[in-house]
Amino acid sequence: MSNSPNDCARELLEVIPEVMQMIRTQVRSQRGPDLSVLQIRVLAFLDGHPGAPLSAVAEHVGLTLPSMSTQVTGLVKRNLLERAISPTDRRYITLTLTSEGHARLTSASHGAQVTLAKTLAHLSNEERATIIQALQLLRATFSSEEIITEEIITETENVNHGRH
Repeated sequence: MSNSPNDCARELLEVIPEVMQMIRTQVRSQRGPDLSVLQIRVLAFLDGHPGAPLSAVAEHVGLTLPSMSTQVTGLVKRNLLERAISPTDRRYITLTLTSEGHARLTSASHGAQVTLAKTLAHLSNEERATIIQALQLLRATFSSEEIITEEIITETENVNHGRH
């Protein structure tokens, strides 16, 4: 097998969906009946991006702003998320996990982590180190941190110019 960009892309397209399906299955079994997989994804996103705007969360999970707003309202009412006014611009709303939201996310994620650890246990230390290095490289390559920052800046500019 060559190491061309196309070969690498093909492997990513084949392997990542398989891994994600297993993770989704495990999270579903741990989430409890009152949280949807979509809501878990919202909590997970905000765990990694506290203070993100609604538009960034909607983009991440693939919902329209009105649909995302409905989901967020439900999570706020259940004390899993908190809406706050930006300290730098009172017209700007930020979203953050509450301690209850973090606890529910942790609980839902735990089963997936245990299953993944069992699946990876048969690998050698060197093989697991290789996976960790590859995942760190993928994170650096595909990190949405820059995109999130750009969305926050754009949303703030839109609010400041009355386009929101």
